[in-house]
Amino acid sequence: MGSSAARRFAESRRAWITVLLAAAVAAAEVVVDAHEPDDTVPAAVTMDFVPPPAGSYALHAIMPAPDGPVLDPDGRRLPLSRFTAGKITLLGFVYTSCADARGCPLAYQVFRTVRHRAAEDAELRDHVRLVSLSFDPARDRPAVMRHYAAGAPPNGVEWAFLTTDRPRTLVPLLDGFGQDVRIEVDAHDRPTGPFAHVLKVFLLDERAIVREIYTTAYLFPEVIMNDIKTLRLEHRLQRKVVR
Repeated sequence: MGSSAARRFAESRRAWITVLLAAAVAAAEVVVDAHEPDDTVPAAVTMDFVPPPAGSYALHAIMPAPDGPVLDPDGRRLPLSRFTAGKITLLGFVYTSCADARGCPLAYQVFRTVRHRAAEDAELRDHVRLVSLSFDPARDRPAVMRHYAAGAPPNGVEWAFLTTDRPRTLVPLLDGFGQDVRIEVDAHDRPTGPFAHVLKVFLLDERAIVREIYTTAYLFPEVIMNDIKTLRLEHRLQRKVVR
């Protein structure tokens, strides 16, 4: 896939992640309600290219997905690998109070479209998973993620909404994925300022290997669906060879 090499070049460097721990007296705990998913989020850019057909290109292994403890909407502590292995997985970092229409809300809409299309495809339905992982653990607690997940009712395709218990648990995951984000927290791990991050979405194969990284320039359901189908075709071919 010609465009894959170009977009991956910008992703190959190691991410910069800075956690600033202020020595000031802890501020009062902040409570933020999850934004309701917006159905009217516009596309970030117009897709002015035709993606190559599924199976006509290869998606090379980029890196293994990191693992670490996460919290599901019920507050259960589980390994992230529970949500990255065994299925083709589309994973993105979000925070529910994000108000930038070109950021997390855009990713949410793309995820929802991909999920809908995968659910309608009998070949993909049981082999695709979506994961939205918050990088705002102080405010996006399990109950908040559960509220956020209410906008994505069951349709046969798994969509996991996850968070972590604190920034120190989150940082190794951000670093492992190469997710650019700047988080300023106080001595009690509570955010003291706005988040600065680059929107990225990661496509993982069934072995939890990152095979593609999307930025807004390529974050289109058509592109992602073709990549998912390509990985699925690859998996089926490998099974035939083993037999």
